[in-house]
Amino acid sequence: MFMVLFGTVVIAGIVGYLSEKTGFTHNGYLQSIIICVGGAFLFYFVRIMFGFGIGSPGMNAILSSIGALIIVPTHWRK
Repeated sequence: MFMVLFGTVVIAGIVGYLSEKTGFTHNGYLQSIIICVGGAFLFYFVRIMFGFGIGSPGMNAILSSIGALIIVPTHWRK
């Protein structure tokens, strides 16, 4: 279970970096990574507590990271 949590954080960080690199968001690298990791943590713990999941842990991390980037409003987004 610890390795799944570690993998979730790594995947979320990669998604945050790639979202900035490709221009999907304009938050800044660190801010996007923090948003993605926070969303992935939240969904990871929801999955553990309630058994709700979309698929594999990796797919859950990717989708929750992208969802967090879309949901979190930023006033400096272009």
